[in-house]
Amino acid sequence: MKSYAPPPRTVGHLERPFGTLYYEVCGSGPALLFAHGLGGNHLSWWQQLAHFAPHYTCVAFAHRGFAPSDAITDGPDPADYAGDLAALIDHLALTDVRLVGQSMGGWTMLEYALTHPEKVKALVLSSTSGTLDRRGSDPSGGRDYDAWMKDAEAKVVDGMAKGIHPAVGASAAARWPALHLLYRSIDEMAGALDKAKLRDGLRRTATRTFADLAAFRVPTLLIAGGEDVVFPAFLASAIAARLPCGEAEIISDSGHSPYFEQAARFNELVDAFLVRQR
Repeated sequence: MKSYAPPPRTVGHLERPFGTLYYEVCGSGPALLFAHGLGGNHLSWWQQLAHFAPHYTCVAFAHRGFAPSDAITDGPDPADYAGDLAALIDHLALTDVRLVGQSMGGWTMLEYALTHPEKVKALVLSSTSGTLDRRGSDPSGGRDYDAWMKDAEAKVVDGMAKGIHPAVGASAAARWPALHLLYRSIDEMAGALDKAKLRDGLRRTATRTFADLAAFRVPTLLIAGGEDVVFPAFLASAIAARLPCGEAEIISDSGHSPYFEQAARFNELVDAFLVRQR
């Protein structure tokens, strides 16, 4: 039997104006940072850190307001996320980075990449358009997006009545009940955080248009799940087609959390993308 030596791992708390930002670093090699979604925290990336740490210095953190980072009395403002990431990257003295953002984490990663494109080697947006206006990114002028929203909202209501978390979805919950339970448990670690209010803040700050990204040359991979009821998969392809260096991959049998539900396939896609950017 081959012996296993776990990658080196450190835990840190970065002082920020709101309090402390919790982060973990494991592995060695080029820097690869992960930003979680509304239903997660640093633990969301357990399947990615184990996979990438042998070849990358992996950094996972909990967004401000998400335990074990400090809580914020009135809740976090997503407009502050990219600043926290910039401070963390500077604190760790990382000179070039690869970024992976899931759903809400896309706000963090896209805004950092737009502000510091010279530092970003590659960007992965998972089930998210980040701060791009979603309806405004629909090539049909919003018609397809509106139809998708109507159908998705009905599926969310039906799923929640059955105890199914929309970020996983009915199909994945039936196939992998243990993963569904783990996802819910990580989500509940946020405690009293008002996620409805934060969701409104995300919508409020998603106002960018393609004109804002016309000169954005950071290689960007959008990954989406074909069964997603939170983010429309067709937008991933539409957005990638409009970016100077964009590409898209659809995992047809995944919901909103392909990194969690279909980790092996997700990791394979990210691996191949990062290799192409060397």
